[in-house]
Amino acid sequence: MATTPSATRRVFLASSTALAADVWVPRTVKGYTTHEVAGRLAGSLSEVGTSKWDLDTPALCVDLDRLEANIKTMQAAMRRFGLATRPHAKTHRSADIAKLQLAAGAIGVCCAKLGEAEALMPHGIDRICMTTANLSPSKIRRAMQLRKRAPGFVQAVDDERNARDLSAAAQEAGVVADVVVDVAVGTRSGIPAGEGALRLAKLVDTLPGLKLRGLLSYDGGAQHITGFAARKERALANIEANAGTCAAMKKAGLNTEIFSGGGTGTYNIQHLVPGFTDVQVGSYVFMDMQYLAIGREDGQPVYDDFASSLTVVGTVLNNRFPGKLTIDAGSKALTLNVPHAGVIGEPGADYNAGSDEFGVITFKSDPSRAYAMGDRVEMIVPHCDPVVNLYDVMYGIRKDRVERVIPITARGKSQ
Repeated sequence: MATTPSATRRVFLASSTALAADVWVPRTVKGYTTHEVAGRLAGSLSEVGTSKWDLDTPALCVDLDRLEANIKTMQAAMRRFGLATRPHAKTHRSADIAKLQLAAGAIGVCCAKLGEAEALMPHGIDRICMTTANLSPSKIRRAMQLRKRAPGFVQAVDDERNARDLSAAAQEAGVVADVVVDVAVGTRSGIPAGEGALRLAKLVDTLPGLKLRGLLSYDGGAQHITGFAARKERALANIEANAGTCAAMKKAGLNTEIFSGGGTGTYNIQHLVPGFTDVQVGSYVFMDMQYLAIGREDGQPVYDDFASSLTVVGTVLNNRFPGKLTIDAGSKALTLNVPHAGVIGEPGADYNAGSDEFGVITFKSDPSRAYAMGDRVEMIVPHCDPVVNLYDVMYGIRKDRVERVIPITARGKSQ
């Protein structure tokens, strides 16, 4: 391509008018309701009912109308494609949002780390696929304890020794563990497609304590390729060998009821893969700046199949320098600096996480209004997964007011 994805995103942030046409414009809200005043006088304000613009900042907010619409849109698309969804909980780390996805028709959720699964399961999220192999003895035992608590727990494996260790731990725990073989797409994780993956699947099928359910093949590298045609070509080329492995497993009489992978960037491509069963979509619930920049199937530059619902509200701390604002949301509030966060209502603005605590908004053209110190601004997050992990809660917003406070159930659970 002529431009790198990061360069494309920077240009998009600076110049896109399509995004500005479909956003909430920040504004200062003054005054409190009787409920809010009573809460403040009592020293224990409940945020439910509070204006989004009066929250302490930085505040992580999710627009509930958009969130719910995104879930509904994805489920409708999967019905058309004849696939299921198995959403990745690493995106939202929230039992509440996982329940919304399951209620809408998801067949389960994925977890990248064992700690995530351990945090979600006590809240009723018991159909969990662990997409990362657990190698240490302690993690294997923990995984088998989760299986003991929930028949819907599925564990990924990509190594023969690990399969034998899982079998022994399952027998010790008195369970039969459902297992999927992680077949690599690229080099991040998994056993390479082909004979080695087939041998591993055959081994799993013979080990006591294990039940083979199929395979995983997640192509993380294809999700953010700019331009639908290029994304489709790469995604289908990358997974061709994995589809061949699935077919070989099936020919050998092995169970292939699960052939799972893909994501938000390839949700409308995976149905073209023979034998594919379900898509591990994640970011579609929130849609961040990374995904907005990859382009739609019809060639439009803004990927708006799903609406941006996750934002961070910050406060202007300094307006003394022409063309610049300092806000209280730096890298500890928004993590990545590339692509930059998108300043809602200001297509001519560029955000930079100038330091840990502070961010700087620079206006390349005249702002939509004058900003006073203490005013609030709202930004679309650069990459939703790590941003969510920075906060204890996200505020569920409807019509600019907090309808519910959503705990980040698995915050920090990275082991």
